[in-house]
Amino acid sequence: MVVSGLVVALLMRASELTIDPMSGGNRPYWLCGGCALALRLGAGRTGWRHGDVLAAGAEYYALFTAIALIGAVASYPIAALTQGFHDAALQRIDAALGFDWLAWYGTVAAHPSLQVLGLAAYRSIYLTPAILLGHAAWSGDRGAAHRFLAAFWLTAVATLALYALMPAVGPFSYLWHGSIPYMPESEQWQQGLIPALRDHSVRVIDLAHLRGLVSAPSFHTAAAVIYVRAAWPIRSLRWPLLALNAAMLLSTPVEGTHYLADMLIGGAVATAMLWVVERVARVR
Repeated sequence: MVVSGLVVALLMRASELTIDPMSGGNRPYWLCGGCALALRLGAGRTGWRHGDVLAAGAEYYALFTAIALIGAVASYPIAALTQGFHDAALQRIDAALGFDWLAWYGTVAAHPSLQVLGLAAYRSIYLTPAILLGHAAWSGDRGAAHRFLAAFWLTAVATLALYALMPAVGPFSYLWHGSIPYMPESEQWQQGLIPALRDHSVRVIDLAHLRGLVSAPSFHTAAAVIYVRAAWPIRSLRWPLLALNAAMLLSTPVEGTHYLADMLIGGAVATAMLWVVERVARVR
């Protein structure tokens, strides 16, 4: 985590980007971080029978949030240091696979119920880890929590490294032309924000308005693979979380404006990182 923070700081310097730590939008992070630290250090000493659970939960949630935040911030300087876009190549892969993004989007745009369900499923990327890490804290399974966090961190690192090689604006911006019948969660900010980062017209990152810039690999897909793997040994959570993450995957092409190629690469990255974590855990 410390090394990741230092690398991001170097990337920020190279791309001439900064973060104003005293910005009003950043204060919730300071507040939540302070509360998590206080709970981690003090909850276990209160004598309350669930104090250790609360302390462990605070640690796990804080680490997960830090990984997610560092990864989101890192996507900005990485995008600023890239050149060109690879949408044409990603779209050719989709065509070879027989995936028609425009037809998928058209179906969702024509059915409001799919829009509501898809948006809820797409946003569940933060619900599943809350459940998994809460279960690990409650059951005292520190090893499971650490393996989950390690896999999430390594996958974020690998995803960002590959993103530097294949920046894209996504299929919504690349393929759709004309009036917009339905605006997905990810909207169309890549096509405006990435060029602005490259020409340095954007110099300050506001943590209150972070945008997901990574098209390929799809991190929602990678996260779903990690979540299902972590939930599988837990009988009470296995099938509910499998269904929830299957729904998130179905929503990802439209709500995340991802090519199928993005999703396949994201799934492969997560599978590889899970193998690394499990291999290291077995050796240790």
